[in-house]
Amino acid sequence: MLQEYFPILVFLGVAAGIGCVLLALGFLIGKGGKDDEKLSPYECGFEPFDDSRTRFDVRYYLVAILFIIFDLEIAFLFPWAVSLDTVGRFGIAAMGLFLAILVVGFIYEWKKGALEWD
Repeated sequence: MLQEYFPILVFLGVAAGIGCVLLALGFLIGKGGKDDEKLSPYECGFEPFDDSRTRFDVRYYLVAILFIIFDLEIAFLFPWAVSLDTVGRFGIAAMGLFLAILVVGFIYEWKKGALEWD
C-alpha cells in the first residue's frame, strides 16, 4: 500500500523543499525595504480610493461565481476522463448532459452581459 503512495510523497517532499528554498532565497537576497506604497492596502484589483465599506460593482461577484462554476466543471471532468474506459455509454451521456447544462448557463450569462466590462 505504501509503495503506491510513495511517488506522491516524493513529489510533495520535492515541492515543499523547492518552496522552502525559494522562500529562504527571497529573505536572503531581497532588500526587505518597506515603503508607503508597499504597505498600502490593495484589494480586488482596485486601488484604495475611498472607505473600505463602499459597494463594489455586482459584475465583480458574477465573474467570481462564474469562475467557481467553471473551475468545478474542470474538477468533475478530470476523474471522468481518467475512468472514461470504464464508465461506458451511460457515463458519456451523463457527462454530455452535465456539460450541456453548463454551456446553456454560460450562454445565458453571456447574453445577459455579465462578462462585459464597461
